[in-house]
Amino acid sequence: MPPLPSDLQAALDMAKKLVDSGDSEKALGVLRDTAWDATKTNSHKARVLSAAANAYISRGESDPANRKKHWQAAHKNYQKALKMDSGSKDIRRDMNRLASMMDEEAISLGKGFQILDDGSPTPLGVIAIVGFILVFLVAFKFTGDAIENEPASESIFVTMEVSYIHPDNPDSRVEESIVIELYPDDAPKHVESFLSHVDNFRYDSTAFHRVIDGFMIQGGDIEHLNGGGGYSGQWFGYCNGNTANGAGEPYTSTSCDLKGWTIPGEHENGLKHGPGALAAAHAGLNTDGSQFYIVPSDSTPSHLDWEDGKDCSTSSCHTVFGKVVSGQDVVDAISEVETGPGDGPVDDVRLISVTRN
Repeated sequence: MPPLPSDLQAALDMAKKLVDSGDSEKALGVLRDTAWDATKTNSHKARVLSAAANAYISRGESDPANRKKHWQAAHKNYQKALKMDSGSKDIRRDMNRLASMMDEEAISLGKGFQILDDGSPTPLGVIAIVGFILVFLVAFKFTGDAIENEPASESIFVTMEVSYIHPDNPDSRVEESIVIELYPDDAPKHVESFLSHVDNFRYDSTAFHRVIDGFMIQGGDIEHLNGGGGYSGQWFGYCNGNTANGAGEPYTSTSCDLKGWTIPGEHENGLKHGPGALAAAHAGLNTDGSQFYIVPSDSTPSHLDWEDGKDCSTSSCHTVFGKVVSGQDVVDAISEVETGPGDGPVDDVRLISVTRN
């Protein structure tokens, strides 16, 4: 195996020393802020993800009250590492060892779609239970109706792991989760692009770069982390909002640079901006990319909705493609963090990872 780049090796060594000394939080910071930037191959990224998993295991051992959360995060990092380097026997062995430890503690391998947790309904479980009841009532009422309807797409949920300085406790950084349901039937292109970025870990180790209290929290700049970049995860025929160049020649996925790929607006889907809405940020009609924003509880920015007769080429229309189902309080807290010039948080609001449930 070829040696690692010197700066990556130094960062990994530093992280290990911090874990061994009991400072897993600082170790994770080194891995996110230094080691990840020094990676050059998928194998390098797998090493960093595996080291992060080890740090989370250590956190779980020293913090029994939150062991479940920490070890689940560790397992997710091992899974990501194996996607980057599927042939690593060391990573697979370590992940299996963790799975055995979690089994002994009766900890599930991931959050997934759990109906119950420690005997009580989870937020998603409550939704599922209500859904089952509604399905039963509808089936009971229309048993004699033989018309086959097109089945709705399976529900898709993602979990955002975030880290920020809580406005009520400015002396410590907290890590919390936001669970979001996506709406592929209403905004198929936006959901497809978003999930492409999720599955390729492009949102991991990014940030919520823009926060406006009473309006929204914005993130998803997978290029520069400051709102100046981002692009669609799939090709939908639009290059920086246009379907053809100045000569009238249609753009293709090869003639348009990847970082110019954009998503056409799907704002006429009937979904409105309200508390918890997940929507696409953009710089004009059909320029949606990877950036998104989430609406806090004290905001209903209806001026961003499409309405019949509204000209979206001159007035802003934004596509809603999901909604928070758990962790709205986290969104609300982030919306109240201290900000500086350009509505940027004074202390980083980190988007640690986004994963499918």
